[in-house]
Amino acid sequence: MSAVPGISINGPARRVSLDVRDPDFFRNPLPVYAALHAECPAFFWEERQQWYFAGYDQVNGLLRDRRFGRQILHVATREELGMPEPKAHLKDFDALEAHSLLELEPPAHTRLRTLVNRAFVSRQIEQLRPDIEALSHAVIDSFEGDREVELLKTYAETIPVTVIARMLGIPVEATPRLLDWSHRMVKMYVFNPSFETELDANQASAEFADYLKGVITEKRANPADDLLTHMITSEKDGERLSDAELISTTVLLLNAGHEATVHQIGNAVRAILQSGFSPAELFASAETTERTVEECLRFAAPLHIFQRYALSDIKLEQDITLKKGDKIGLMLGAANVDPRKFSAPDTFKPDRNEGANVSFGAGLHFCIGAPLARLELQISLPILFQRLPGMRLKDEPPVKDSFHFHGLERLDLVW
Repeated sequence: MSAVPGISINGPARRVSLDVRDPDFFRNPLPVYAALHAECPAFFWEERQQWYFAGYDQVNGLLRDRRFGRQILHVATREELGMPEPKAHLKDFDALEAHSLLELEPPAHTRLRTLVNRAFVSRQIEQLRPDIEALSHAVIDSFEGDREVELLKTYAETIPVTVIARMLGIPVEATPRLLDWSHRMVKMYVFNPSFETELDANQASAEFADYLKGVITEKRANPADDLLTHMITSEKDGERLSDAELISTTVLLLNAGHEATVHQIGNAVRAILQSGFSPAELFASAETTERTVEECLRFAAPLHIFQRYALSDIKLEQDITLKKGDKIGLMLGAANVDPRKFSAPDTFKPDRNEGANVSFGAGLHFCIGAPLARLELQISLPILFQRLPGMRLKDEPPVKDSFHFHGLERLDLVW
């Protein structure tokens, strides 16, 4: 048994019982992670009925292990795996997932990522620096005189969604609709979404796809210097992306291009304000800024779970046997606070230099937008603290009722 409330750990048997809806857990999972690291960093989660891995070396290794994949139906049938048929009321949501870069495996993944990757390499992303700086200042200009702000809706959302919309060539005035569709869709990535959530996510998917069909038609008629036009016109081995692939990839880039960054900005601001460190010192140079951002990514990551399928029968360690089609859970947030990897892992240490975090994943599905997210954080955070030097939390911010996406409901600041 664990001394941490809300979790029961049988270390020798590697069995854990934990309610993800326990407010104490999703508000602050660090005590649970510490207990897991101490007793069984690889464990069978009774409520989820699958194996989970919390250790840094385990998670980092399994993310790179090609015996596991994001999909399974390319190597097995539903009948073979005993997998239920797709839900009819999720037809439009599933249509977007079917061609999502996040869900594909080679060779489809290789082909799609090659066509998109060029726009996200560091040298291309660095060219966005002046635009991100100008946007950050403009957003702060809009609320600086108010002496208080709810940061997530005004600043943390506006910057990443505007940047990715501009990159793709989607009108910035459409961003409120993009945000609405995205928020409704990502609710599908929590444990056991409700029927109402599924219906709403499917409706958002249909509306999002219909909107993009119109944008793609316009781009074909009037090509421009943007990522969507590049995806429409690019070829690999004489093939181009189909409309279904274009729509799925655009939705993924829009959703992934801002959802995690929004929560990371909010989590980072909260962590910095509660740390006791001087923001002026944290962002005194490019080097200190980079280290501060990396520590924010480690200490206050927005994405805590990434799941994979076993592509064959696999034996891991001495007593973990997986059958083809079994899912495993990789606990990114827990791996980032593994005491075997990081000293005083529950402490915010901006001068830490102990290796990379796994907040962007690793291996084949390493986040394609990592260079963009890092640049947005390295620009937006220093500018925010420089412009509002007396900034402080108005009250303790409420945390989202979600384990997968660990972020804030709102972040009220005064200065």
